[in-house]
Amino acid sequence: PKEFVALRDVDPTIIQEMRYITPHNFVGEPIDGYRKPMCILTEPAAKALHRVQRKLLRKGYSLKVYDCYRPQRAVDHFVRWAEDLGDERMKAEFYPRVDKSRLFADGYIAKKSGHSRGSTVDLTVVRLPALPTRPYVPGEPLTPCYGPQSERFPDNSVDMGTGFDCFDTLSHTDDPRVTGKQRAHRELLRGALSKEGFVNLPEEWWHFTYKPELFPDTYFDFPVSRRSLAGH
Repeated sequence: PKEFVALRDVDPTIIQEMRYITPHNFVGEPIDGYRKPMCILTEPAAKALHRVQRKLLRKGYSLKVYDCYRPQRAVDHFVRWAEDLGDERMKAEFYPRVDKSRLFADGYIAKKSGHSRGSTVDLTVVRLPALPTRPYVPGEPLTPCYGPQSERFPDNSVDMGTGFDCFDTLSHTDDPRVTGKQRAHRELLRGALSKEGFVNLPEEWWHFTYKPELFPDTYFDFPVSRRSLAGH
């Protein structure tokens, strides 16, 4: 639909580290439907992120997005993976304390995702100047996503208490075990986004939806690619 845009066309300063086109995610392989490492969102959501970014830049920070619009075929890929209880190659990083058979019941995996409606984004905050992050090497030793920042997979974001996509209760935005700088960083992200209309998912500090959604009941399946937007 013409209401979708590339975030980079709206705000090229927002850092993009699109995880699902890489093997560094809880599945351990590139996810169906991600053809380019780009963030696509509905135009109102993208413009709202631009307003957030302008305010954060003045404070010496930048937003960094991990995932934006997510095609239904990607969600289907997640579901197939979750049903394959023998594939636990990324467990040691992303869900060390959760039995894979519980991923549906505990709400970590669902057959529909708000991301497919185009106004939901997974993101964090980076202190500027942004340091480079090294690429993930498939097969490298994994460390728990809830460990101390110095022990987790390196990420140039501020310390949020867990890594992105950490299937653990420590990822709950208001978990009382998260204190000090980690708590302050979560509040910085949530506070900046909420002022521009984004609502946080309480179970995931990184997950926000722009309200009101343009497409509250539609789950799209066009691939993440520049070509998907070419018809505009």
